[in-house]
Amino acid sequence: MFKKLIPYLIAVLFISSCSQKINQTNVLNDLKELSDDKYEGRKTGTKGADMAAEMIIKRFKELGLKSYHPNYKQVFSVTNRNKETLVGNNIVGYIEGKTNKVMVISAHYDHLGIINGKIYNGADDDASGVCAVLAYAEYFSKHQPNHTLIFVAFDSEEMGLQGSKHFVANPPVDLKNIEININMDMIAHNDKNELYAAGTFHFPELKKYIFTKTSQPKILLGHDDPKLGNDDWTYQSDQGSFFAKKIPFIYFGVEDHSDYHKETDEFKNINQEFYVGAVKSILEIIKNIDANYSLQKIMRDNQIMN
Repeated sequence: MFKKLIPYLIAVLFISSCSQKINQTNVLNDLKELSDDKYEGRKTGTKGADMAAEMIIKRFKELGLKSYHPNYKQVFSVTNRNKETLVGNNIVGYIEGKTNKVMVISAHYDHLGIINGKIYNGADDDASGVCAVLAYAEYFSKHQPNHTLIFVAFDSEEMGLQGSKHFVANPPVDLKNIEININMDMIAHNDKNELYAAGTFHFPELKKYIFTKTSQPKILLGHDDPKLGNDDWTYQSDQGSFFAKKIPFIYFGVEDHSDYHKETDEFKNINQEFYVGAVKSILEIIKNIDANYSLQKIMRDNQIMN
């Protein structure tokens, strides 16, 4: 009888160990906090955005991340539509790996602010990605990676990827050492249980690291072929700034939904089960790529030669 129970017990232990990899309570609490009204929609150059930056910095400090810049802030200037010069702040922390090869794990924390008296909190866009970044920083603070992992919450994505463009133009490490960017933008809301991973059209070798058959939610490959026009997401979020520098990327996101760029993009409207599953699945992919870091240089060299 006991022998018959062994496979069941192993499965239970495996599932239990997987559930401990991401602190579900922390990631949901972070998302609820960052999409709160008090941040006033986190528009670049506003008090709300500054408050959001301080919230992320506080979490970086709690997790023991190291910093390349004073108080984790990579400061830059950006001009808005009214020709006003604003101050943007990328929030950058890192965990040293076993090699000098680098993975950049990113999302953007800015959103649309207040429009016609209504606060656009951007729970999915993109507080969800930022809080996943925090979850991965928490995990790798306890499990040293092979790569040095740079965790970035970009500012000014909504103004044309300005934060990530500044980052790659003024990188804290040699760009040659950045082997891949993992970017997340809108990973918390999908009624079909589908999460897209874009980038393998440009870098087919990455397919082997993405679990598409066993993951929950279901991970689909696509939205990265130039022939798709507006459905090509290559340059539609911060991974585009890395791709422009010939740095491989995987972008995780969902298709547009009814709350996209609306005041209804609130914490109460995300799918919590979907979101936590997405955060866990992406972590497994990051771990898989990190464990095979020696292959990434070959992949990148092949892409550049082609």
